[in-house]
Formats: sequence, C-alpha cells, structure tokens
Amino acid sequence: MSFHGRVAIVTGATSGIGLETARAFAREGADVVLVGRNESALLDLSKALDLSGHRSVGCCADVTAPDGPERIVRTAVEAFGGVDVLVNAAGVIATGSVETTDDEAWDSMMAVNLRAPFRLMRAAAPNLKQRKGAVVNVSSVNGLRSFAGVLAYCVSKAGVDHLTRCAALEMAPHGVRVNGVNPGVTITNLHRRGGMDEAQYDAFLARSKETHPLGRPGQPQEVASLILYLASDRAAWMTGETIPIDGGRHLTCLR
Repeated sequence: MSFHGRVAIVTGATSGIGLETARAFAREGADVVLVGRNESALLDLSKALDLSGHRSVGCCADVTAPDGPERIVRTAVEAFGGVDVLVNAAGVIATGSVETTDDEAWDSMMAVNLRAPFRLMRAAAPNLKQRKGAVVNVSSVNGLRSFAGVLAYCVSKAGVDHLTRCAALEMAPHGVRVNGVNPGVTITNLHRRGGMDEAQYDAFLARSKETHPLGRPGQPQEVASLILYLASDRAAWMTGETIPIDGGRHLTCLR
C-alpha cells in the first residue's frame, strides 16, 4: 500500500489510533500533516518521523476552532502541495444519560466528534477533488449499536456514520472516496481522558474480554491498518462503507 508522493492529514495524531495511523502512513511513504493540540508532542513525533527518513509537519490546532479546518488544509498545501487523504481520528468520550447530559456536555461532544470531521471534509474538498483523494472517518461500534450511559458519544458516532455515507454519495462523481471505521474497545487514552481512573479502566478492559467475541480489546495498530487499506488504491471500488473492527462486538446483544 505505497503512499509515496501522497499527502495525508491525520487529526488526533499524538495519541491512540491517530498516532498509529500517522506512523503507518509515514512508513508507507506518505508526507504526513500531524494535527493535535499538544505542541510539544507534535514536535517530538515530527522529529521522530523525520529521523527515520519520513517527511512530516506538525499543525498545532484545535479542530473545533473557527479557523481550524482552513489552517490545517493550508498547512498541507503550503508544506506538501495538496491533500490526498484526510483521516478524522480526533475524538472524545464522556459518560452521561438522557437525564444527566447537560447542554454543554452535549455540544462539546458534537463539536469534536461530528462537527469537526464535517468542517474538515468541507475545507479539504477542493484539494481532494483535484487529486481524487480519500477520506477515512474514525467512528465507533457505538455508532452501530446502542449503549446506555454514553448517550452523546453514541449519537455523535452514529452521526459520523451517516455523514460518511452522505458525503460518499456527493463526492463520488468527483472521484473522492469516503469511508469509516468502527472500532470496538481499543487500548488508548480515550477512556481515561473521558474520566475513568486506573482501577475503573482496568476493570473495563477485563470486561471487554467478555463483551468482545474474540476475547480481547483491540490495539490501535490494528485499526490503523484498516484505515490505511481504505485510503489506498486497493480499496479503489469502496466508498460509503462504515466497517466494524471490534472483535465481533457489534454482533452481540446486551449481556
């Protein structure tokens, strides 16, 4: 899956699935625009990639900022000449039910998980059309199945899935493909940043061995491999797909 001569933007590039995706694109020869809010982490990652012979540039940006999408795309164009791939991997999670989710929590979840991918796709569209590129959105098994206690997160990811399908129809006449991945529980910092302490997270991972038919949570490298495939020419006849990569979690009923 060579990406030599291609330019990939990866949001959420300093941790978890975004980090492993950025590394994977670099290994396959892409020039990578690393997007995140932690400037020092971006600098460290960019230096590490450069030292290993790969070209990258960090873009310290909040994907929810008014000028964020345009600045990210401009960074790609100025550094590498255009955009071939956009990976929307930045995301947040928080607990909350119908009764306990306040307006601020709801709006924050939608801003990062749903509004930001839409705005980045819109900003990148002219470049993607010019180069017949690809978009891969990182959704979740929560977009495919309903889970109690994470209401806003589930709704935001279901929105990402339908955004992916609708955008795929609109962009197909221009040769741009739009697909999504739906990970199950994956070992990243997402849940701890969402409020779990270490004991809760350990229990959550232990429980995941029972809720995922393959008997374990996933690794971010596994999800990154699917993202690369969907962005590559090997998937040239695929668009509008939202693909579970969840150890079979979406196949099960509540238990």
